[in-house]
Amino acid sequence: MSDQTAEMTSRQTTATRPDVSAGMVIFALAMGGFAIGVAEFASMALLPDFAAELGVTEARAADAISAYALGVVVGAPILSVAAARMRKRRLLVWLMMAFAAFNALAAMAPTFGLFTAARFASGLPHGAYLGVAALVAASVVPRHKRATAVSRVFLGLTIATTIGVPVASIMSTYLGWRSSLYMVSALALACALAVYLKAPRTPADAKANPLTELGALGNRQVWLTLLTGAIGFGGFFAVYTYIASNVQTTLGGDETAVALMLMIAGVGMTVFNLVMGALADRNMNRTAILSFGGGALVLGLYPMLAGVSLWTMALPVALMGVLGGVSTVMQTRLMNVAGEAQQLAASLHHAAFNFANALGPFLAARVVAGGHGFPASGYVGAALAVAGLLLYLLTVADAKRRGLE
Repeated sequence: MSDQTAEMTSRQTTATRPDVSAGMVIFALAMGGFAIGVAEFASMALLPDFAAELGVTEARAADAISAYALGVVVGAPILSVAAARMRKRRLLVWLMMAFAAFNALAAMAPTFGLFTAARFASGLPHGAYLGVAALVAASVVPRHKRATAVSRVFLGLTIATTIGVPVASIMSTYLGWRSSLYMVSALALACALAVYLKAPRTPADAKANPLTELGALGNRQVWLTLLTGAIGFGGFFAVYTYIASNVQTTLGGDETAVALMLMIAGVGMTVFNLVMGALADRNMNRTAILSFGGGALVLGLYPMLAGVSLWTMALPVALMGVLGGVSTVMQTRLMNVAGEAQQLAASLHHAAFNFANALGPFLAARVVAGGHGFPASGYVGAALAVAGLLLYLLTVADAKRRGLE
């Protein structure tokens, strides 16, 4: 069965079941994004708490955060290829059940070593789940609405930064940091049940196999698209990672001010994620250029505004979500260029964005350590966004030269 046939069958299956709508399918999938978002971002806010209880320094505790990102990078390609012949609905359910189990193990870990190992394992299903979820979401809507469908799945991630992380922080204060991981585990199980009940029961593609999926590794357009996201989106993380440090160290704000600024960033990500998804359905290339170009402009202005006051800092923090919206564009573009290797390409997207999550803060840290202050992270972010823009233009030019676009 070809991808096009599978897509048509999926929509027909959804349409013939009166208890299921595309909206309900996407909502069920987005629940997983929410659980993943809380697990990934709340760990940064909870770092001092689990560091103290597990008896390590905060610098050492950061290894657990890196372990999760490494798990995403490792798990995304391996699980996608290994499960090439599995029904997508069944795969999504198993991935969420595994995510629930590993987060529960992390919550019960008595030592930092076991906690770090559990965090690595928790990251394994992350990329595969979001990649396959994007494919399923795209399959239940018309082709011209695929980017919008993908953006709504990713809405779970952005809402997690706005609502889920503050809730996890409050729970940690009153119930301990382990309660937040148990909450993530419960959310993942709820998602597994929702996907089981609502996702289309589409048969597995009879032609799908690991070798077909590995074909993505020989596709230049796939690599260029992944590289564009890995570099360009790093600009967002270069600034986002140091928002709290800038509020407290540069502006003298308290924890309430930090929470408010992070919520503003989350709202900006949520709004621009939806906007970019809708625009990408009309013209993907223009939307990508707008996202990278607008992000470069906003992040370039960040150093001049972030060091003045909380009010002036809030403006670029909210608007830098325009760069965050590029995730939906890159995910949708991969669907267009991956050919028969849809599952691996879609999952690798999230591995690439976790690379961005490491690259941006690493480069920004070098600038800050050089004595330029936390606001200077904006210059690093702007440079990475410009690099992403140039890479995207190169990607499009390559596609046109080869008659692919």
